[in-house]
Amino acid sequence: MPKKKRQCDEAQLKWFEEALERIKKATGARTQVQLAEVLDVRQSSISDAKRRCSIPAEWFLKLYRSHGLDPDWLGEGTGTPYIDSGKGKIAADTLLRESPAPYGRMNSRGRVLPVSTMAGADKDADAWSPKAIEELSVPESFCRPKLQVVKIDSGSMEPVIGKGAFVGIDTDQSEHPDGDLCAVYFPHQGLTIRRVFMQGDSFLLKAENEKYSDLTIPAAEMSERTVGRVVWVLQNLSPM
Repeated sequence: MPKKKRQCDEAQLKWFEEALERIKKATGARTQVQLAEVLDVRQSSISDAKRRCSIPAEWFLKLYRSHGLDPDWLGEGTGTPYIDSGKGKIAADTLLRESPAPYGRMNSRGRVLPVSTMAGADKDADAWSPKAIEELSVPESFCRPKLQVVKIDSGSMEPVIGKGAFVGIDTDQSEHPDGDLCAVYFPHQGLTIRRVFMQGDSFLLKAENEKYSDLTIPAAEMSERTVGRVVWVLQNLSPM
């Protein structure tokens, strides 16, 4: 006689479907193919998990390592999406709700990232470190291994970057090509975004807004003060 397929009870099936939905929303994976890519498993492993109504513990570990997701939130929907509770200031259901988009397109897949203040965790410290105040869903194609998102609280770069804009900083890039936008830290003041120009033995940090003064940093200090280069800006160009 053929072996009977194992049947999931109603409670187990409900748990599995809800947990799998949280995984999909948090990673931007909408198809079984995309989910297998995110988890680095075969598609047959996804099918086996669905048949058993069971999510392997190693999947939770992978998602923690790759996306910083909290296994308790993935499994039970409790707490915030991230293992660091300080990163979750907005309800997960609101953060992860997405509008339908065509499958397979990189910009239709997103990742929820923490957004820091410009001041950071301690503006009196010698080096800048982030302090999350909210979260933002960012297209997968905009994400980088060492991306830091900050919310602009200054008008020094208006109209190019307005106050309240979200800025993506690649902290893995510390070069200073003339005219590029860089994030530079000043102790006791916090992070500033400026266009950088080399001038002899110093760097000129130029503001776009004429109401703000340009800044100068000795070349010898620039590397340790640089947090990274600005790689994208998200903002409204007209009043809401």
